[in-house]
Amino acid sequence: MGAGVVQKDTGGGSRRRRARGRSRPMADINVTPFVDVMLVLLIIFMVAAPMLTVGVPVELPKTAANSLPVEAEEPLTVTLTSEGQIMIQQTEVDREALIGRMRAIAAEREGDRVFLRADGAVPYAEVVQVMGALNRAGFTNIGLVTETGGPALDGTGASDSGDQ
Repeated sequence: MGAGVVQKDTGGGSRRRRARGRSRPMADINVTPFVDVMLVLLIIFMVAAPMLTVGVPVELPKTAANSLPVEAEEPLTVTLTSEGQIMIQQTEVDREALIGRMRAIAAEREGDRVFLRADGAVPYAEVVQVMGALNRAGFTNIGLVTETGGPALDGTGASDSGDQ
């Protein structure tokens, strides 16, 4: 894979070379196959990484807020769907069992950050009730997940209604 044959210089300077010399194996490492494999792996991970996000489909509202910094620990995500279901990561949880389940999770985690994803069709009162339950369970650092590109309320952002 990386070996070849190089003609041995038998001396005599650059003027005189013999046609018949001893051949010796080339000792250099050919890194081209290694680079090819690394590029293929890079492409695979670049394609697969976006698919590793939480897979509960919700229509997130759009805002002009900046994104939160990324933590070293895997983020805990609670999702409130348009049908009123509450999901921790991808597992559905009853409303009555939410606080107990979140307290058990809080005991195992280092941080108290949780991301709350709520469908835009869910009434604000339900979102606030889930936030209160998360707070009672010990999660005081709650980040609301939204889509970017929404109105900034200062006239600089895009408008969803279409009338300007």
